[in-house]
Amino acid sequence: MAGDAEKENAPAVAWLGGLRVAARAIVDYALPPRCPGCGVIVGEDRQFCLTCWSSLDFLGGPGCVHCSIPLPASLPGGTIACGACLAEPPPFEGAPAAVAYGPVARAVALRLKYGRRTGHARLMARLMARQLAALGDSDALLLASVPLHRWRLWSRGFNQAALVVDELARLTGAAHDHHLLMRVRPTASLRGKSRRERERIVAGAFALAPDARRRVAGRHLVLVDDVHASGATLRAAARVLRRSGAARVSALTWARVVPDAPDAGNIFDFASLDSDMQVERMTG
Repeated sequence: MAGDAEKENAPAVAWLGGLRVAARAIVDYALPPRCPGCGVIVGEDRQFCLTCWSSLDFLGGPGCVHCSIPLPASLPGGTIACGACLAEPPPFEGAPAAVAYGPVARAVALRLKYGRRTGHARLMARLMARQLAALGDSDALLLASVPLHRWRLWSRGFNQAALVVDELARLTGAAHDHHLLMRVRPTASLRGKSRRERERIVAGAFALAPDARRRVAGRHLVLVDDVHASGATLRAAARVLRRSGAARVSALTWARVVPDAPDAGNIFDFASLDSDMQVERMTG
């Protein structure tokens, strides 16, 4: 009986399948997939063209045990810290990024953040997943996004870091919680400010949610954001998370500004856009 019903429905199923293929062909013709970096037409959605893919500087070699900035070499069988972290250790244990900051990484982040290309979050998460695995087993991790102030969230309509966390959780099975941290006050632009001034501007911008301690006690928290530039925002948020009773706090980003990376001499200052008080403009 069931087999007869399947045979009767087969033409309808085949027709629907053909309709889907035809519809996809029409959409692809009208809106062909484009490279997230430069916008040229590519074969698959969220796929880089060869030029942009080749220009990405993937990170993952020897790095500082505290902030994960790339270093020329590590000690055999041991670890090494950069000079900045030796002088003032950050409030996180490891802060890897998928790629070094550069023109393509910048374009992807800005098109997600200001161009509303929310599908780029999936692309970023896919390339960040390897670095997340290096922080520990996914079953032991709890992902938390850097929150936006409510004014920024209302104006933009989404938190790009939260979108990346959702995709990372889907890809890796890691637990996530968007409500551990709150951004309790807006912050002015960090552009052109010294490290001390940037730290002062973001100090007190974050607070723990009322029941956060119960949810994170003994966990390994991973704070997720899109770009690690000066690190002032990550450090401020991580300091608050450390007071939650978490066993460890790490950070993970899509792109990391690396002083010796190609194009580092013409760095776009993401701090100029990391402000809850300025008017946003769509980019690219």
